[in-house]
Amino acid sequence: MVSPVYLLTGIVSYPFVMWALRLRAYGTEHLPRAGGFVLAANHVSNLDPWPLGMPLWPQRQLRFMAKVELFRSPLWPILKGAGAFKVHRGEGDEEAMRTAVRLAADGEVVVIFPEGTRRRKGLVKKFQAKPHTGAARVALAAGVPLVPAAIAGTDSLRRLGPLRVAYGEPVELDDLRDQEPRKAAHIATDRLMTSIGELEKTL
Repeated sequence: MVSPVYLLTGIVSYPFVMWALRLRAYGTEHLPRAGGFVLAANHVSNLDPWPLGMPLWPQRQLRFMAKVELFRSPLWPILKGAGAFKVHRGEGDEEAMRTAVRLAADGEVVVIFPEGTRRRKGLVKKFQAKPHTGAARVALAAGVPLVPAAIAGTDSLRRLGPLRVAYGEPVELDDLRDQEPRKAAHIATDRLMTSIGELEKTL
């Protein structure tokens, strides 16, 4: 179900994202048309949710993990209304993982950036971008597809786009479901990051 806040955000954003920034989406045929799944992408900037989610709007709403600090800011009503949920970065937040598994199993589209944080920033970051197994863990636990994606153009908006997003075929997980969970998550994450890297090369 798409929340009113999410729907309104899309209405307001659509002209800017689709026309001014000329969003181009590739591989949308790989996105499951029904049921929950985990959507995992590279993370370039705070604007990444727009190109990632606009090709699915208004039929599907993306559910994002948002760092807990944002829920202590004036943005929290918007975040909550748009369906975001809290995560404590760098602490192995099991509550956030359980929420993500529940949402995906209930048919929602859960977005997780495996690198955990943006790749580029002017200041030295406390949390460095490196792959984490959360996206794979959620997909395996919920029994849903793990879909890779790649985003480009959100780090150079001065050029007014074009924004680009590419979705890939779901990562193969069936051979991992009977393996020890930690091992399965690491293998799935390796496959996921390979797929994301290959998609980035096409943008």
